[in-house]
Amino acid sequence: MRVRRVGAVVLAAAAMAAGLTACSGGGDDKFVVGIKFDQPGLGQKQPDGSFKGFDVDVAKYLAKELGYADDKVEFKEAISANRESFIQQGQVKIVIATYSITDDRKKKVGFAGPYLVTGQDILTRADDTSINSVEDLKAKKVCGAQGSSSPARLVEKFGDAWKGQYLTEQQGYGACLPLLENKQVDAISTDATILAGFAAQSPGKFRLVGKPFSEEKYGVGVKMDDKDTREKLNKAIEKMFQDGSWKKAVDANFGEFGKFFANPPTVERY
Repeated sequence: MRVRRVGAVVLAAAAMAAGLTACSGGGDDKFVVGIKFDQPGLGQKQPDGSFKGFDVDVAKYLAKELGYADDKVEFKEAISANRESFIQQGQVKIVIATYSITDDRKKKVGFAGPYLVTGQDILTRADDTSINSVEDLKAKKVCGAQGSSSPARLVEKFGDAWKGQYLTEQQGYGACLPLLENKQVDAISTDATILAGFAAQSPGKFRLVGKPFSEEKYGVGVKMDDKDTREKLNKAIEKMFQDGSWKKAVDANFGEFGKFFANPPTVERY
């Protein structure tokens, strides 16, 4: 009887352990990626719940190289202001969300890449010919995203008084577009890739100035101490450059603006 009782206990314990594994193991099966949901050409959620954009294509390629099939990739919305916290808290495995590599951010998270290099540019209304360079923004109302480095660069150039009078900040650049269209602001200033995506969606309404005044290196954000994943990502990015997948994704997502991103950058190991 005692043997049976012990055996029953062992079986019960095994069943409980299996149950706990089943409940907690789901997270390990998913590769959670933080992306933007509101940026045409880069990361945008579609009406059917799918996702489209250059960052999405890069994410799927990298996930596959790390051993995750498309159906194991889960996208989580990352806005500019929460990218670091998502990585630090483990809410995502990586962030691919027009995430410019900066010295300040490198103190908080690790980066693989860059996988794309662009520059801060200006989007204005098509009929507004008064803005043709960054200098023309000195007395113009400009919209930017909270947590993005782009508004900070303009404040650094024009000063805090300019910020108080002319700068409007929204949670994302998608929220800036109706303000520009309705003449509540005169311009949106951020990466040319982001602006090109918005302009392409509304032919004839907006104009991309086409005079970038910074260099933005898009990186893949990972936990600071996860050097193994970072190096695997770097190798996967280099493979994407070499096998033609990167160029294919550029052409598919940027269309006529793909000419501005004709060549892949060199991966830098931070």
